[in-house]
Amino acid sequence: MTRLVIATTNPDKLREIRQILADLPVVLASLGDFPPIEAPEETGETFEANARLKALAYEPRTHALTVAEDSGLVVDGLDGEPGVHSARYLGPDASYPDRFADITRRLAARPERPRTARFVCAVAVASEGRILWETTAAVEGTIAHEPKGSAGFGYDPIFFYPPYGRTLGEVSDAEKRAVAHRGQAFRALARWLERRRA
Repeated sequence: MTRLVIATTNPDKLREIRQILADLPVVLASLGDFPPIEAPEETGETFEANARLKALAYEPRTHALTVAEDSGLVVDGLDGEPGVHSARYLGPDASYPDRFADITRRLAARPERPRTARFVCAVAVASEGRILWETTAAVEGTIAHEPKGSAGFGYDPIFFYPPYGRTLGEVSDAEKRAVAHRGQAFRALARWLERRRA
């Protein structure tokens, strides 16, 4: 049976990914199943570049098929910020409420700018020092005027998804997985893994 290492230590991301891949005949592991591995510096200017960078950095240490993802929030009215810096926006130790407040403040100061935004997730799979497969997925929405909901994680409470009429912080795990960027990308990964087995 294929062993697949999810190159993350983020428990929320890992939980989402495990739920999406639960029906696949693969043995799932994470970085938490290995001795500490130093995280590579995410120097890429795109989500795709960082996903590739991480997959290629971790795979030699895991000795297994390794999947890495890079994801974040792109706000049109902020010229694409926080983008690839989403997890480090305002510094690595900043709280998400602080990040919400800063994004809200900056958009309020630019009322003529659009509030449209998207979550983006890039996924790359590495084996034996090369990228075997990659994909990118996105979900479109707008930035809410105030955070709503305590479900999900990260920027979900300020990401309003018009078809649901709610933020992703207000929806169930199943509703989020059905439409969100990570759900789309990892379902594509699941299809690739199934074709690879055939």
